Amino acid sequence: MDVIKTQQISSRPIEKVIVHPLLLLSIVDNYNRVAKDTHKRVVGVLLGSTFKCTVDVSNSYAVPFEEDDKDPGIWFLDHNYHESMFSMFKRINAKEHVVGWYSTGPKLRENDLDIHGLFNDYAPNPVLVIVDVQPTELGIPTKAYYAVEEVKENATQKSQKIFVHVQSEIAAHEVEEIGVEHLLRGVKDTTISTLATEVSAKLTALKGLDGRLREIRSYLDLVIDYKLPLNHEILYHLQNVFNLLPNLNVADLIKAFAVKTNDMMLVVYLSSLIRSVIALHNLINNKMLNKEHERAEDSKPVEVKGLGKCR
Repeated sequence: MDVIKTQQISSRPIEKVIVHPLLLLSIVDNYNRVAKDTHKRVVGVLLGSTFKCTVDVSNSYAVPFEEDDKDPGIWFLDHNYHESMFSMFKRINAKEHVVGWYSTGPKLRENDLDIHGLFNDYAPNPVLVIVDVQPTELGIPTKAYYAVEEVKENATQKSQKIFVHVQSEIAAHEVEEIGVEHLLRGVKDTTISTLATEVSAKLTALKGLDGRLREIRSYLDLVIDYKLPLNHEILYHLQNVFNLLPNLNVADLIKAFAVKTNDMMLVVYLSSLIRSVIALHNLINNKMLNKEHERAEDSKPVEVKGLGKCR
C-alpha cells in the first residue's frame, strides 16, 4: 500500500494577524444582538490592510448569515448585502479593504472552508478569525487561520483546501487605547467590591508595566550585543521616559511620601479600631438580649398535665 505524501502550497503565506480591540467590541455587540442565549453564531467581514505577511484587521461589519444545524452543507450568506456595505465603507476609508471574515465559533466548523471559498472572490488570500465571545480561560479570545491548497503526490487523489493556524495578537493605536479605557471604565461588576476592583486594576497595570520594561531591557541587550542596529529615535524616546522619572533621593520628596503613608496607615488603623469596637458592642448587646429571653422563659408558669398550673 503506497504512502500518500502531501505538500502544502500557498501563494502568500501569512505570519501574523493583528486584531484591534474595537473590532472585538463590535463582534461581541453583534453576537448579543443576534445570537445571545442560542447555539447560533454570527458572521461578518473583516476590513484592514496587509503589509509584509502581516494582516492588520482594523474594522468589521456584520453580514446576514443562516445555516442548518442538522446539515452543515446548507448555509446562506448575503453577499449582496456585503457588497453594498463595502461600497459605503470604501467611501469613508479607501485604505481599508477586505482581508477576510470572522465567526464567533468558538471552533472551526465543517462548512467554514466553503464559506472561506466565497471570500476568495473579494481578497487574494483571506483570513478567518474565530472570536470566542464567552471565554472560559484568560488569554487572547481570537484564533486566526488561512487556507492553503494541499497537493497530494498520488495522482489519484485530488488536491483540497485546509486551514493553517497563524499567530494572532491584540494591538491598538494610542487613540483606540484611550477610547477603550474610557469605555471599560463604566463597566462594573456589582458582585465585586470597589476595593477588589481597584486592586485588580492596579495589579493588571503593574503587570503591563513589567512587560514593557522587560521589552525595553531585551531590546537594549540586543543592541549592546550588536544583534540589532542602533536606532537613535528609540533611544531618544527612552531618554525622555527616564528624564520624566522623579528623583527619589530628594529629602522633601522622601518626607512627603512618609507623611502620606503615615496618614493612610492612620486611617486604616482607625477604621480597624472602630470596626472592632462596633463588633464588641454588638456582641454585648446580643448577650444581653439572649439573657433577657432566658429570664422571660424561666418566669413563665409551668403547666403539669392533670394538676393545672403550678406557680
